[in-house]
Amino acid sequence: MKLVSIESIPGEEIVEVLGIVKGQIVQSKNIGRDFMAGMKTIVGGEITSYTDMISVARQMATKRMVDEANSLGADAIVGIRYGSSSVMNGAAEIIAYGTAVKLKK
Repeated sequence: MKLVSIESIPGEEIVEVLGIVKGQIVQSKNIGRDFMAGMKTIVGGEITSYTDMISVARQMATKRMVDEANSLGADAIVGIRYGSSSVMNGAAEIIAYGTAVKLKK
């Protein structure tokens, strides 16, 4: 499965647009991670446990998007975008979305 953030794939011809596909996850923080993050805010710097958590959540959202595209018989997803939002205190949503397409063989 080809994944690109641009609207076309150089050297490939899109023959059919199958529709928008998405994958999302709501990831919560754990209390131990929150405590350590609170300590980190005192001295400053990157909170790597949150960076890692968001990275894993983004990978899971991407996989769910790809699974949806596969179920449609897609060869690629173009125009991929990511978004995030705070759903509630201590939880964030990550969404990946794009357009599933078939390519000329």
